[in-house]
Amino acid sequence: MHASYRKLLWLLPCVALSAQCFTSLDVIAQSKKKGGWLFGKKTPVAVADTATKKKPDTKGMKPYKEVITTEAVSHDGLFKVHRVKTDYFFEIPLKLLNRQLLVVNKLSKVPEQLNDAGVNKGMNYANIVITFERDTLLNKVFLRKQNPFLEVPAGNAIAQSVADNFIPSLIDQLKIEAYNTDTTALVVNVSKLFDGSNNSINNVFDALGMPSSPIRDLSRIRGIKSFQENIVAKSELTAKITGVEVSIETTTNLVLLSEQPMKPRFADRRVGLFTTPRWYFSDAQHKLEQRELITRWRLEPRQEDMQRYFNGELVEPKQPIIYYIDASTPAQWRPYIKAGIEDWQKAFEAAGFKHAIIAKDAPVNDPDFDGDDARYSVVTYAASAKANAMGPSVTDPRSGEILEADIIWWHNVMSTLHSWVRIQTGAIDPRARGNHFSDSLMGHAIRFVSSHEVGHTLGLQHNMGSSFAFDVDSLRSPGFTSRMGGTAPSIMDYARFNYVAQPGDNVTQITPAIGVYDKFAIGWAYRYTGKNPHDELPELNKQLRAHENDPLYAFGEQQDVRDAIDPRSQIEDLGNDAVKASRYGLQNLKRIVPQILTWTKEEGNNYDEAGKMLNSAIGQWNQYGYHVLANIGGIYVTPTVYGQQQNSYQHVPKKKQQDAVKYLLEEVFNTPAWLFKNDIYTKSYPIKESPVGNMEYGALVYAKSLQSYFFYDLLRDERLSRMLENEAANGAAAYTVTDLMLDMHQGMFAKTIKNQPLDIFERNSQKGFVDALIVSIDKSVVRADAKKLQEEAPLNTAGNICSFSLQPQQENARASRNLMYFAVNRVSDAVSSKRGELSRLLQLLNSRKGTADRATADHYNDLIIRIQQALNNK
Repeated sequence: MHASYRKLLWLLPCVALSAQCFTSLDVIAQSKKKGGWLFGKKTPVAVADTATKKKPDTKGMKPYKEVITTEAVSHDGLFKVHRVKTDYFFEIPLKLLNRQLLVVNKLSKVPEQLNDAGVNKGMNYANIVITFERDTLLNKVFLRKQNPFLEVPAGNAIAQSVADNFIPSLIDQLKIEAYNTDTTALVVNVSKLFDGSNNSINNVFDALGMPSSPIRDLSRIRGIKSFQENIVAKSELTAKITGVEVSIETTTNLVLLSEQPMKPRFADRRVGLFTTPRWYFSDAQHKLEQRELITRWRLEPRQEDMQRYFNGELVEPKQPIIYYIDASTPAQWRPYIKAGIEDWQKAFEAAGFKHAIIAKDAPVNDPDFDGDDARYSVVTYAASAKANAMGPSVTDPRSGEILEADIIWWHNVMSTLHSWVRIQTGAIDPRARGNHFSDSLMGHAIRFVSSHEVGHTLGLQHNMGSSFAFDVDSLRSPGFTSRMGGTAPSIMDYARFNYVAQPGDNVTQITPAIGVYDKFAIGWAYRYTGKNPHDELPELNKQLRAHENDPLYAFGEQQDVRDAIDPRSQIEDLGNDAVKASRYGLQNLKRIVPQILTWTKEEGNNYDEAGKMLNSAIGQWNQYGYHVLANIGGIYVTPTVYGQQQNSYQHVPKKKQQDAVKYLLEEVFNTPAWLFKNDIYTKSYPIKESPVGNMEYGALVYAKSLQSYFFYDLLRDERLSRMLENEAANGAAAYTVTDLMLDMHQGMFAKTIKNQPLDIFERNSQKGFVDALIVSIDKSVVRADAKKLQEEAPLNTAGNICSFSLQPQQENARASRNLMYFAVNRVSDAVSSKRGELSRLLQLLNSRKGTADRATADHYNDLIIRIQQALNNK
């Protein structure tokens, strides 16, 4: 498959918000235009005229009935939509000119090439906000793309400057063909917006990372329908990509945004919700007010229930949140997906609402129901080999109101669930050992994934710090796990299944569930106050301060797996002690690996299933190593406010870092024979599934490859710079780079120091460490990248894309904070320590090369030459 298909990683844009007491920028722009000034000269200017009292000039235009003929097929709705032969017309009421419309684009049908890349029906891309403006002089309607992240009070002097410096762009124009009979609406031919002639509001191929234009003769409009508050247009667009025609069916929604936006709520770093930026300008400011607004559904009590609500009673919202289950979803999984959705009801009770969230089967025979219609939130089931799920949503750009959500459920996600459950719980649950699970066991896992993805569509980010709240040994307690109801206080963590519990512990609650943090976060985000966002800040802060010392309510951002700064906030980990949890996990893996050939046995089948399970075990071992690695050079980063006693930054204690290095030396760098030297390798190598087929890895090359990642990541300049910061702040109390090099020297070369022969795994491990030292020194030069005038934001919020990978180096997260711990690495003590370690190794190897066996001597001589070349810069 061509690489361009793989560029689609970000599909869901977040658009900005607005508050009721501010005028929108397009109104400011219109106010300026009506003043009549153009390029410094006072000139009459034709502007978008929303007045309906003044009769338009129709001179030279065709009569309405000659444009919208008797052949027209028409739909009433937001705009009347007419199809006359192959042309489509909008009949736009003058009163809706300059009203903001949200353009919501979705994929409706995709070709095999995109399916292979995990790009499927229901995915949302490239949303924009537009207005239709009438130019009476040119007899045209212009489409203007809005800047919805700016606000300024009406009447402020600075409003003029905001209008001048942030003018929204015109992106298209349509000729006015006619007016209706009472001249309250104009008619424009909109065919070119949807038939592939241009890409002003639907640039699908560019959004998918395949820059190309639709071929007009191979593209067409499939139909346009109009409803009360939105228009739905379906197009089939074809482009030639690397010489191959690729056809995609898209759905473009034009959604009329409410005249009364929902009151926004300001974000707070102490609770994890998706946000959108907002800039507030005003004359009274001493500086620009920059805010982040949370995204959430518009849940409000009915007016008749308002007093009961404020008295603390549970009431039903005016409009509940409804999710429809795609009819393509297999019948046996629908009850579990629905249960995962409605499990959130208990969280909404914390916000004062009952019956707030409902799951339904999608109508089967309703011609007006379309899963790509922005009026409906749908769980879309995708027939694909991709093993994943995601929960994006579409928001009102003025308030952060979530208008609808699209959960994409890839069919093959069950393969990963099967792998997780078997590898993580097979040691304690006999039901989880076979090649096929019962529907009830698989359904239980599906329910957890459903709840997690719905959490995203409610506005919740991943909370990767939640699992740290539980003591590791508590996860072995049947009473504790039953009482807490899951593996972490938040289902939004990647705290998968309980790999800590041991046989005989009798732990049965092993699956993540909606927890304490989730209920609190929903209550904090959705509790209705009726106040403006500034006025409700004291009460919102009070709620957060009430739980500031309780780890059950803590939020931790998603981080780069290979260089996590805060070891409390990691994916796939459990408990508050990574070394202890990982050792428990290894004990279970050591029980499972010898059973792989037995558990995967099916008469007449090959050993591929065994190879895949072995690879899953290796992936789990790999995860444990990265959980531990994050402690080395780690810093606990806690979002705090004035008045709190906690420190914002605290280096991981020295003892924890020492224990982490000891674990890596014993369990990662000392290649585990139980994992890489066992009977399975005589029947099957570890098998990793990929789009190009199964990849089989020999034990030696696989171990060497995975260990190399650890060596490089351990010696990253960023990690060592944080250790140097620790030494600068805490002196002898810190675990220093010098300490690390000493521990690695004594651990990696223990047998060399004792003059003992090395086996091939040990030789490869030593080479990996030395190679990482040399390469990391060579790379310790900062490269300055040229900056663009304006950085383009990715089309999607990273938190919406969930990862189901067992290989941590494949997943990276976009950090919301930029903590700088390294600068000019050439003058860093990190480079000095690395060179110092190479010098010490050179002395050691020279002293041992003459007494080693031939293979070990050749290995030592090779390392000597490499180190000499590195130190002499040859």
